[in-house]
Amino acid sequence: MSENEIWTAYEKRLLRVSAYIYEHLEEDLDLDRLSEIACLSAYHWHRVYRAVHNETLAGTVRRLRLHRAAGDLVRSDRSVRDIAARWGYPNLQSFNRTFAAVYGLPPARYRKEGSHRAYEPENDKASSRMFDVTIRTMPEQTLLAVPHSGSYMGIGKAFEALYGALFSRNIFRPDMRMIGIFLDDPDLVPEAKLRSFACVTAGTEAPAEAPLVRRTLAEGDYAVLRHQGPYANMGAAYRWLYATWLPASGRSIRDEVMFETYLNNPREVPPNELLTEICLPLQRAAAVA
Repeated sequence: MSENEIWTAYEKRLLRVSAYIYEHLEEDLDLDRLSEIACLSAYHWHRVYRAVHNETLAGTVRRLRLHRAAGDLVRSDRSVRDIAARWGYPNLQSFNRTFAAVYGLPPARYRKEGSHRAYEPENDKASSRMFDVTIRTMPEQTLLAVPHSGSYMGIGKAFEALYGALFSRNIFRPDMRMIGIFLDDPDLVPEAKLRSFACVTAGTEAPAEAPLVRRTLAEGDYAVLRHQGPYANMGAAYRWLYATWLPASGRSIRDEVMFETYLNNPREVPPNELLTEICLPLQRAAAVA
């Protein structure tokens, strides 16, 4: 059976399990219970899941919990012990060991020394050397998207639905680029009301049937910040781009949406190797007389 055929046969079951995982990450997630939700025996379901995602169910749960834990370390004052317990690690030593193996630093050091720290004001003198920002003129881009409401850390749920829809409709192409659009400032808008879209590039001929919707990225100039590291760290990169790079650039913001382009896959590379381009729309540079 081809991968497209697997997606067609199991799309609803895969998405039902994915939604359950995202909505219950803070609870005990028994793998046999997930098999019941999929309405398949554990023996078969675990093999179907791995065939489609190239990742075990246990691997998915661990990756997502560590992703949320990294977000808590970066954006909250919770103790490491509390964060460990919240994301399913009642044993602090086990959490420290597992987190360090995946993120390269134990949790306490990650909070103090992770890549998000590089964007802080005291490191501004190094910023111009450390951060790769280029100006690109981009054409208009048509996207297929699935909307997401709630924490930006949970947009993976929408990407699961997006790829399920693409494969089941046999319209997925390997050259599609994965893009995230984030409409609200998480420092100003309550988490539950944050709006975002999980997207891929697609031609105008691609059908946009529910749950898919069509979005368009405007042509024009963009400042592109290339970020390497965990997605949890990117809030600091956004703040640096607005507070430090933009005033020094002599450019003005254009009233279009920012977006992120994901250059590799979190299922395939460790968090410290994730590559993301953060794209800030700019007005045209003034012509020199």
